[in-house]
Amino acid sequence: MNRRDQTPEAKPPMGGNIDMRLHALITAAAIVLSGTAFAQTKVTIGGTGSATDVGLWVADKKGYFRDENIQVEFITFDSAVRMVTSLASNSLDVGAGGHSAGLFNAIGRGIDIRIVSDKSQNVTGRGSQKLIVRKDLVDSGRYKSLADLKGMKIAVSAPGGSAATVILKFLEKGGLKPDDVEQVSLSFPQMSVALQNKAVDAALPAEPSVTQALRTGAAVAVANDYDVYPIHQISEILYSSKFATANPDVARRFMRAFLRGVRYHNDSLNNKGEFTGARGDEIVSILTEYGPYKDAAIWRSFIFAYCNPDGALHLPSLKEDLTIFKQQGLIEQPKVEIDQMVDTSFVAWAVKELGPYKKAP
Repeated sequence: MNRRDQTPEAKPPMGGNIDMRLHALITAAAIVLSGTAFAQTKVTIGGTGSATDVGLWVADKKGYFRDENIQVEFITFDSAVRMVTSLASNSLDVGAGGHSAGLFNAIGRGIDIRIVSDKSQNVTGRGSQKLIVRKDLVDSGRYKSLADLKGMKIAVSAPGGSAATVILKFLEKGGLKPDDVEQVSLSFPQMSVALQNKAVDAALPAEPSVTQALRTGAAVAVANDYDVYPIHQISEILYSSKFATANPDVARRFMRAFLRGVRYHNDSLNNKGEFTGARGDEIVSILTEYGPYKDAAIWRSFIFAYCNPDGALHLPSLKEDLTIFKQQGLIEQPKVEIDQMVDTSFVAWAVKELGPYKKAP
């Protein structure tokens, strides 16, 4: 694992010179058998440290990127919205996060950023986000239903992000309008602190920050995202223009490694999204190593959102979010459409290479 704020530890070779020579011979033989020799390529990945980055983390830990001669560097952003500038300037190769009005506007201006794969979908029973409200407001009766959000200060990760459409649906269910509340932008970890300090009244964080906030005792969960949005494409894998076009073979092989990570993770979950068996223990260990929280109990305490193991996107909800952003006046180019943004060629190649997903027994 290589992070922008970490220096990777140098690891001594196992077994001395004999093992090193044997490893070199095996590697050379594998290249000959495959018929293709790949030069190692460094790929930068932007993420938010949310639980839905798991497919990328597993792909790195299990060596799937290494199998493709790809070295990855993870760079943490406080929201996916902040990645757009870096993707637009090609200073970031891959983005792992939710779509936003800012992303759609960049694409509408002719900037080539591509939505290439699913990263997470909130489906009924398996969502990554919860609406949480300060416990003192619930205990006092100030909050009893969604209608009571009126006049409250609600923390979201960024204005015009994919989570903002969920907030809008919560407000509509409570008979409220956007200007009935005050929305403030905070990173997911900051939301917990703000709730404890009573700087905000409610928040919509993603796991594992939901669980961390609830563990402080300062907030309680009052609604799930899927209560108002039964199937929601919440985050995606994004490719910058340079990464997608300068060496498309690397971009395809990156996708193959990512889907292997998603599939391995998916095999560790039961139908409820809970970790089971030895593979579940392994995935929890990876989450604890790569994620922002080092307590394994946190990662075991919530249901994981769904990620399609064949990388398929849920286009209807992407289109619905774009429509909502247009209705809110957040989109600069009214004619921009989802079809301009999505490139499924990388996923199609990877699935052809790997075969359609079949859950391991």
